[in-house]
Amino acid sequence: MKSKTTAGSALLTALRSDVDRLIKAEPDVIADKYDSVHQMRVATRRLRSVMRSYKKILPGDSAKELRDELKWLAGLLGEARDAEVLAERFQNLLDVQPDGLAQGPAYDRLVGAQRRRYADAHEGAVKELGGDRYRALRARLEELSVGELDTKLSAAPAEKIFLDCLTRDYERVRDDVRMQFAASAEDRIEALHEVRKSSKALRYSGEAAAAVLGEAASQVASAAKSLQSVLGDWRDAAEAQAHIMDVAAQARAEGEDLFVYGVLHHTEGIAAENFLSGYRPALDVLTTECAVLR
Repeated sequence: MKSKTTAGSALLTALRSDVDRLIKAEPDVIADKYDSVHQMRVATRRLRSVMRSYKKILPGDSAKELRDELKWLAGLLGEARDAEVLAERFQNLLDVQPDGLAQGPAYDRLVGAQRRRYADAHEGAVKELGGDRYRALRARLEELSVGELDTKLSAAPAEKIFLDCLTRDYERVRDDVRMQFAASAEDRIEALHEVRKSSKALRYSGEAAAAVLGEAASQVASAAKSLQSVLGDWRDAAEAQAHIMDVAAQARAEGEDLFVYGVLHHTEGIAAENFLSGYRPALDVLTTECAVLR
């Protein structure tokens, strides 16, 4: 059954849940609770993405300023999150190696260095969360989530507006996929990254549209999430490989044994290939689910 709600009220409902999620995560980030940085960063990126997807419902200048501030916050949290992910990834890789390989300089270069990077980045993030810039952003988000929109399209029926926005996000994925298939070998990594980013945007806009468009939007969001996850796992493995190579070069310069780096690099290479094998199947599912948008 189609909803009779307006585009503005539907969008505010979708944004409100992520504003609440962001604010709820804040004290946990300050207390350095496990996964709290990730949760706050996801809420931040979801808000920015949904505001971009449905920007024609929002007041232009103020919404653009909010998206810019959310980009700042996501970048602030991203440094800590990236270090946290790498530290955990390298810890897991080393945990399954023989004791002689799992310890020693390689452990500190891979795990210890990322933990120190996380600690520094987390300290900086906590400092900013106590500052005026973040408090102003939070206040504006809270005001937006409990207020009303007064734009040309905010009073329009939600169904067509949301379907148009969702269709546009799918077309962006489709265009990025075409660019990826046409990309040269050296440009392939970044081309796949663009597909991942656009599929993530489609996922978030689909989830925001589910209350308005029903199961069709939920299915699109689920398929987009699967594609995003496949490419995210692939990129994580590829970036870990690159980092291992960089650290190995530092170890070589100091005369350390490099065998463990070769083992880990090979392991991540296999993982990257395995993840990427799921790309075409996930893309096919997304294409099928998005047929309803045409």
